[in-house]
Amino acid sequence: MTGTLKNFRSICKKIICIGRNYSEHASELGNVVPSKPMIFMKPPSAFVVEPNKIIIPSEWDELHHEVELGVIIDKQCRNVNKDQAEQNIGGYCLALDMTARKIQDQLKKQGHPWLLAKGFDSSCPCGDFIDKNKLNLSSSVNLWLSVNGQMKQNGHTRDMIFSISDLIVYISKYITLEHGDLILTGTPAGVGPVKRGDQIEAGMDGDNNFKYSMKFNVAS
Repeated sequence: MTGTLKNFRSICKKIICIGRNYSEHASELGNVVPSKPMIFMKPPSAFVVEPNKIIIPSEWDELHHEVELGVIIDKQCRNVNKDQAEQNIGGYCLALDMTARKIQDQLKKQGHPWLLAKGFDSSCPCGDFIDKNKLNLSSSVNLWLSVNGQMKQNGHTRDMIFSISDLIVYISKYITLEHGDLILTGTPAGVGPVKRGDQIEAGMDGDNNFKYSMKFNVAS
């Protein structure tokens, strides 16, 4: 089944995202560090791949960038333990959680759900499938992002509050994870705005000289 995961974007039924999974990122937004994973979702229609562009909806003036390690589920996960969770990881990807921060803040103040600020078309720029054997998560993966050549985010997965296996265990208690589903595991500190015409470059560096990067332009 793992072979079909190379096309995970076309079979993904849901993108489950984790908020505030790096304490420094929670602090920079003035949020309390959670005691349990904070979950929200994006629809698969949020995917965008190179060389296509990130599109800011016409009535908005900017988005915020958030670089994240994505975890792709291989086999169905329902109420699994940590060992089962690790076995059901099919691979990884590099992804961005593009966020309409102003819209999100407005909706939160009104007590309304903020799906619109996270789930709009092209809100999930995503790279290619990465074989799970190429990343050693027992050490750490470096995640970075630059805007117009200026480094904005540079963090490490070792600083995640909840580990990948813990996230899968927690999510699967309530939501069945299916073959091809994607979990975005949170973003390190340094998030900030991008405007029309900007260029984003993001990457990850792992053990054994593993490197992966991608570039996305924000449509003018």
